[in-house]
Amino acid sequence: MEVRGTETPGGEPGQDPDETPAEGAQEWAGVMEEETPRTSEDPGAPGDGSESSEGPALDLSRLGLHSLSPELLGPAERRKALRRLLLPYNRLPALPQAVGGLRELRLLDVSGNALAELGPELLGLPQLRTLLAKNNRLHEDSLPKELGLLRRLEVLNLSGNRFTCIPGALLQLKGLRSLSLGGNRLKSIPAEIEGLGSLEFLYLGGNFISSIPPELANLSHLSYLVLCDNKIQSVPPQLAQVHSLRSLSLHNNLLTYLPREILSLVHLQELSLRGNPLVVRFVRDLIYAPPSLLELAGRTIKSRNISYAPHDLPDNLLHYLNLASKCPNPKCAGVYFDSCVRQIKFVDFCGKYRLPLMHYLCSPECSSPCSSSYTSQSESDSEDEASAAARRMQKVLLG
Repeated sequence: MEVRGTETPGGEPGQDPDETPAEGAQEWAGVMEEETPRTSEDPGAPGDGSESSEGPALDLSRLGLHSLSPELLGPAERRKALRRLLLPYNRLPALPQAVGGLRELRLLDVSGNALAELGPELLGLPQLRTLLAKNNRLHEDSLPKELGLLRRLEVLNLSGNRFTCIPGALLQLKGLRSLSLGGNRLKSIPAEIEGLGSLEFLYLGGNFISSIPPELANLSHLSYLVLCDNKIQSVPPQLAQVHSLRSLSLHNNLLTYLPREILSLVHLQELSLRGNPLVVRFVRDLIYAPPSLLELAGRTIKSRNISYAPHDLPDNLLHYLNLASKCPNPKCAGVYFDSCVRQIKFVDFCGKYRLPLMHYLCSPECSSPCSSSYTSQSESDSEDEASAAARRMQKVLLG
């Protein structure tokens, strides 16, 4: 495993938000930042099923265009066959009406314009797979409500705009594989994001996000998650359920600890944590709230294996009992629900950095070892976990 102390590019507000902080994510950055061809056409016939990087292309970037006439797109036959249209760094105030008739278009780049809206013309592109619209003036009301009709759309880059929330229309894109909303004004991640079940790359760096919803763990195909340069204070332990995760960028946030479960991410190769309080200081005071009568009853039922059937209890109590978490103390067979003790345990990486990992125990007694044998076993378990994580992880960016 390689531990780095150097800076890597990172999604700061005001910078290009597509500079991915995790190097492994750059293979996805290649998808997001399609190469700009300098020839007017590439070989390829319309309707042959080829990807968006093939077929006729038209580059009209950096021409100072305020509008786009059909004549600029060429003869009608050529417009029908056009696969890639590149219009970045012009002065377009709206999506040109002429774009709406390009039925075979696979890629549209309108980055760096003055767009305040992506109008209904966008819905006239049923074959569109890649839409790059970064660095404009778009906000949550700028997208057509029927955006979900673009069923083939896989790559969407809206970084460097003015979104304060992720619009519901965007969450209709069930086939989306890459979503970039870096350098906006987002304050939260909606729980409904779990509906984007095909998502593999999610870039939300350079916003004002304060928490990560547990529902993010339901994105079973997610490989690259970039949440750097936000205001995140904790990572939900449910994130460890995203077993496909290969790169996790959390640098420049407000993290003071990580959940212990993070070590179970078996495919995680890159973890970026620099610029967080956990690198220089750790949580000291942990508060334990006594369990309620409801929790005490639930603990008794679970720890003593008291049998019950669905017709014995109301639905809300059945749901509550299903939320029981087992105490990780190997000397304790108890469970907990809402009331638990948080305990920091440190794991060494490369003998240089000590990561604070959070344990959740069922009672204060579990935080004090019962015997020297338990202490030895517990420390041994932590060392084994750290050793396994070090073998898996190629880079831990801390310094």
